[in-house]
Amino acid sequence: VQLQASGGGLVQAGGSLRLSCAASRRTFSNYIMGWFRQAPGKERVFVSAISVSGGSTYYGDSVKGRFTISRDNAKNTVYLQMNSLKPEDTAVYYCAADAFPYNEPRLSRSYDYWGQGTQVTVSS
Repeated sequence: VQLQASGGGLVQAGGSLRLSCAASRRTFSNYIMGWFRQAPGKERVFVSAISVSGGSTYYGDSVKGRFTISRDNAKNTVYLQMNSLKPEDTAVYYCAADAFPYNEPRLSRSYDYWGQGTQVTVSS
């Protein structure tokens, strides 16, 4: 499956952005979807994930209460609404798809497919 992330950009601290990740397959609804981010010189870290049905969501500690993940299976798209952005949120954001529903969604090694990334820059 191919993933296309979009919606990144430059925003001031306290602002909002919504990232989108469109999947190429109709079987999108069978995949757990996740978002990870990687800042320059740092390792890729977990941001958020959502179950196949959308009934379960997961968040990294640094984004809880500020970010919201959602999915629209009819549109083969997962979203990440990012509010109250901080300079430390600056990173390349990647979406990913996990074909096996019993993997740990917070681990990058659980994911089978990755998008190309979209840059988010938060100015202070």
